[in-house]
Amino acid sequence: MDWAGMMRAGLHGLGLTPDAFWRLTPWELRVMLGLTGAAAPMGRARLDALMAAFPDRPRAGDADGRN
Repeated sequence: MDWAGMMRAGLHGLGLTPDAFWRLTPWELRVMLGLTGAAAPMGRARLDALMAAFPDRPRAGDADGRN
C-alpha cells in the first residue's frame, strides 16, 4: 500500500489531521478519496446507445402512446 501517497491525499488533499487520518480504515479513506471502484454515472454515449436499442414507441391502441 502506498502509505506516503495516502497520507498526502488525506492530510493535504482532504485536510485531515494526523489523528483523524490514522483512525480511518483504508476503505474509509478510499471512499473519501472517491476510489471505491463504484461505477461511474451513465454518460451521454451510453444513454444514446440505450435510446437506440430501446426506442420509445406508442403502445398498440394508444393514439398518442400515453396511458
